[in-house]
Amino acid sequence: MVVMNVSNLAISPRIPAVFGRIGVALALATLVASCGDTPQQRGAPPPPAVTVAQPTKRTIFDFDEYVGRFVAVNSVEMRARVSGYLEGVHFKDGQIVKQGDLLFTIDKRPFQNALQQAEANLTQAKSNLAYTQSDLQRGMQLVKEKTITEQVFEQRAQAARNAQASVNNMEAAVRQAKLDMEFTELRAPMNGRIGDRRVSPGNLVTGGSGGNTTLLATIVSTDPIQFEFTFDEASFLRYERSSKTGKDVASRGAGVEVALKLIDETDFGHAGRMDFVDNVISPSTGTIRGRALFGNPNGVFTPGMFARIRVPASPAYEALLVPDVAIGSEQARKFVLAIDKENTARAKYVALGHLDGNLRVIKSGLAPDDRVVVNGMARVRPGQKVRISNGPGGAPQPGAQGAKPAAAAPGKPPAGEAGKPTAGEAGKSK
Repeated sequence: MVVMNVSNLAISPRIPAVFGRIGVALALATLVASCGDTPQQRGAPPPPAVTVAQPTKRTIFDFDEYVGRFVAVNSVEMRARVSGYLEGVHFKDGQIVKQGDLLFTIDKRPFQNALQQAEANLTQAKSNLAYTQSDLQRGMQLVKEKTITEQVFEQRAQAARNAQASVNNMEAAVRQAKLDMEFTELRAPMNGRIGDRRVSPGNLVTGGSGGNTTLLATIVSTDPIQFEFTFDEASFLRYERSSKTGKDVASRGAGVEVALKLIDETDFGHAGRMDFVDNVISPSTGTIRGRALFGNPNGVFTPGMFARIRVPASPAYEALLVPDVAIGSEQARKFVLAIDKENTARAKYVALGHLDGNLRVIKSGLAPDDRVVVNGMARVRPGQKVRISNGPGGAPQPGAQGAKPAAAAPGKPPAGEAGKPTAGEAGKSK
């Protein structure tokens, strides 16, 4: 084994100088390398990629929405015209009935007896009339022969007139008895849906025209059906003034088209027409009642059901529309991010209109040639550079949300295909 004595080793004085020159060289190499780095090599993120689209121009109307209820066009309470014991019920609760269908029957026997008695009285009155008329004919000859006095003749004439009046009275009694017989059968006065029966067979039913008659059932019409809603005084004035200029808005007597949706629907898919606006404004609420008429062939609309109605509130005008996803919020203000020529995002504050499908109406604050961010908005801040991902130079491509394809000039290829050979030129080059 070899043992070395460290104290016997001699260190050359040239070694520290060599290490110093090596350190300086390494520092210079690092500085030169760092000067050539790009932002991406230093870890800076690239500009965010976004999708843009140009606003769509369209002729539209402004709409107002209101909440209201359906009401039946006709509603009838079934009450008996004659009193008696209920004999039968001839319908199922809640079914659709047609005009003339038999619904209730009342015991007819007392009314049959009354009819027979009235007919018997009529026969007796007619017999009495025949006797008095023949007696009057004999009296006319006797008075000429001076056999009877004028007073006796007048008595016979009066008896004949009384007999005729009695016949008329009995005939009216017979007609009333026949009516009472008909009234024992209660039939549907119209087409509609009947509710549940309020009285079971065997119970005494109070009829007549008084206020204490018995309610048997209720029938409501279903097709067509009315929808009632209320709107405020300011809207009423706006509608009325617009209607004076011939505009189709929700005004009195205009008969304009309206749309409706139920509480479980997302679109206004039911079309109807305005048919009535009330003649007074409620002093307690400051609103006025409006009404629209809708077809209901399937019976889905039911009286008392809630729904939302959309009525036209302005004449037609040209407006710009952008996808609703492009709208941002800054407290109470709404904005869109528009991309300028340097591909920088700029916030534009806009006034919004109603939603048309997935497009939002922009009333002001946007130009037709603006490029609006419709995808990637969460990654962009105003003043930030962006990278357009849907077309060269940031132009919206056909088929982008809300974007319209640029029309090519006559005889020229569409934009983006100017450098491509046509089919004929390709064949010639071969």
